[in-house]
Order: sequence, then C-alpha cells, then structure tokens
Amino acid sequence: MSELLVDFITSLDGYASGEGWPGFWGLEGPEYLAWLGEQPEATYLMGANTYRLMSGFAAGEVPDGQDEFRPEEEASVDELTKASKVVFSSSLEQLTWANSTLVRDDAIEAVRALKSSGSGLLSTIGSLSLCRSLLRAGLVDRFRVVMFPVITGATGAERIYDGYPDVALEMIEHRTFDSRIQLVEYKPRVLEHPPLGAPA
Repeated sequence: MSELLVDFITSLDGYASGEGWPGFWGLEGPEYLAWLGEQPEATYLMGANTYRLMSGFAAGEVPDGQDEFRPEEEASVDELTKASKVVFSSSLEQLTWANSTLVRDDAIEAVRALKSSGSGLLSTIGSLSLCRSLLRAGLVDRFRVVMFPVITGATGAERIYDGYPDVALEMIEHRTFDSRIQLVEYKPRVLEHPPLGAPA
C-alpha cells in the first residue's frame, strides 16, 4: 500500500509564497538542498492551478519579479519534470508536461485507489484545496512542513491553513537545516471537536 505525504514549504506565518519573493524565499542553503536531493522517488499529486504554474516554469516561464531562474530553482523544476505526476482537474483539456497523467474522476476516490494499489510514495505539491480534501478524508499518512525564517504578512500569498479542520499532530520527525530552516513532520489526526478539557 502506498503512503501519502502532504508536503508544504512555508513562511513562518503559514504562506505558501510571497509576491516578489524568489523560490524558497531565496534562503535555501547547502544542507537543505542536499536533503532535497536525497528524497525518495515519489508520484506527485496536484490540481489544475499548480499544474499550470509548474508546467509553465518547466516550459521556461519565469516567476513575476525575476529575470531568470536561479540554479536551485531550475534544478527543482527539472526534477519535477522527470517525476511521475497525477493531475486532478475537470477544466484542463490535455497535459503537455512530461510524465503527467490527467484524472477527471473524484480526487478522493482516485487517491484512495492509488494508495491501495501501489507500493511507493505519493506526495502532494502545492494544491492547497486538494491537500485539505485529502486530509479531511483521512487519507494522509504524513504531514510535513518546512518553514523558512521569514514572515510575509505584507506580501504573502496563499494562506495554507484557511478552511482546514482541527487536526491533532503527532511529531515523528524534526530537523534544522543551515541553522535557519526548520522541518517538522507529523502523523495527522482530524478532530471532530476539540479534545475534552481543552480551554474554552
């Protein structure tokens, strides 16, 4: 059975990106980049918006505010291009990004089938609403967040946790990269209500 990882890269205040900021907020370091290169092969799950953004990068579109990709960003996009990708969308007509499969069926049922029929790692990339739906459905085995040491209150885009249910998190891994980037990984459990005895 496959394992499903929801994987976020965030600012300290929980934004997925910030207007005018480069990828990784420009703060990736050698330890973090080495760790990225050691990650196991995965099939990446995404929705239409993330597909449009990332496939555009793969085709050479540069993020707003940048003249060109930095080497670290280019390497990250190249790795994604080589990886298997499953895109959930009812609006996309066809996929042009290499190694991408379009699924128009219900994402929850499709991911449930992928988990039961496979043996590798499934990992989300971006796709905040997809991640939220998978979490609500109880399909997420691991919830990982890499927090970069910035607060993007003025320029932050895509608040990650808006609309989330209450979730209890059991920490299973933590690590600091380059003396500034913090990884925390949890086993999530969606709560129907706050635990008994929680303060009002």
